[in-house]
Amino acid sequence: MNKINKKQLIIVGIIAIVVAYFSLSSKDEPKQDEALANFYKKDEVSAKKLFVSIEASGLIEAISSVEIKSKASGEILFLGAEVGDFISKGSMLSQIDQRTPKNILDQSKSDLTASNVRLKNAEAQFNRGKELHEKGSISDKDFEDIQENFAQAKSTLVRTQVTYENAKIALDDTVVRSPVSGTVISRPVEVGQVISSPTQAVGGGTVLMTMADLSKVRVRALVDEIDVGKVSIGQKVSIKVAAYRDKEFFGTVSKIEPKARVEQNVTTFPVLIDIDNKENLLLLGMNTDVVIDVLNTFSEQKFERRGDDIYCLDKKLNVSIATVSPVSTLIHFGVNVDASGAPVAAIGLKDLGIDAEKFAKQVLGLVCKEVENIYEASVKVFTV
Repeated sequence: MNKINKKQLIIVGIIAIVVAYFSLSSKDEPKQDEALANFYKKDEVSAKKLFVSIEASGLIEAISSVEIKSKASGEILFLGAEVGDFISKGSMLSQIDQRTPKNILDQSKSDLTASNVRLKNAEAQFNRGKELHEKGSISDKDFEDIQENFAQAKSTLVRTQVTYENAKIALDDTVVRSPVSGTVISRPVEVGQVISSPTQAVGGGTVLMTMADLSKVRVRALVDEIDVGKVSIGQKVSIKVAAYRDKEFFGTVSKIEPKARVEQNVTTFPVLIDIDNKENLLLLGMNTDVVIDVLNTFSEQKFERRGDDIYCLDKKLNVSIATVSPVSTLIHFGVNVDASGAPVAAIGLKDLGIDAEKFAKQVLGLVCKEVENIYEASVKVFTV
């Protein structure tokens, strides 16, 4: 008997709580309605832009960089640039020890002088030998020897001239000048270090510094293989970096590399995005978050709302149906995935290069958030 009484008391208690809840709720209904009215705002029906995008991350890198090397070997006597310096084309970057090249130049110059004297002597002998040979004073063999000496003197002069010119070039190579205008991004050597020439060393020679033009950089973004089919050259891209959270940079897709990268069983493709960097705010190696606007290839004017329907390129993009019954009114709205076989001129997400699954997840995510907002607004409690 006691057990039955306890159960009855529990049931009565639950009923009392429910009644009290509904009585309090009925009193707060005007306040909840007022909260909903403040939460939502009425607006005129108008066409809105549909954003479908691809998100990825990447690093900022130079579009082109140049490794500066010296054709001359020897000790570095002077370096004219530090990392971060902007250097104009033709500016002096380094000076290599000139003693050995200068000695070689002096020697080749003296050899050239001697070759000129030998050639003059050989020419004079040739002229005298020719006269004597015509008179029959010397044999054919002696005249042939004179001709050979004359030819060798000419050849020796050409060789010494080439050696002299090469020696001058080698001396000029001890002064390293910038081949391009740009910023020094690395300098692995110091004054006093002995370097090797790339024309003599098997390893390719010593890199003095690396320069790059930072007025225009690029992002190497890794895009998932599911989304890479929707990326095309020329699409506009929004870029953000942690250093400038309130600033948005814009770029253009310039290349989609054909070779994939696989890391931890995730396949991605590098997409190169060119960015103007006139203010030099973007630095090499910065991490970036990029958003590629998939619909950017279609101009905003090509999307148009006609009543409850959306048209793209003058083709119907959606399906909308309203049904009315004595107890309910339902509005069905859908977006075409594949428009083939449609009874009217229609276009689908496939035609626009949009992944239907990702598009649906984005839309459903927005719907779920809207439902959550409605629920939060409806259960707000206001103090009296």
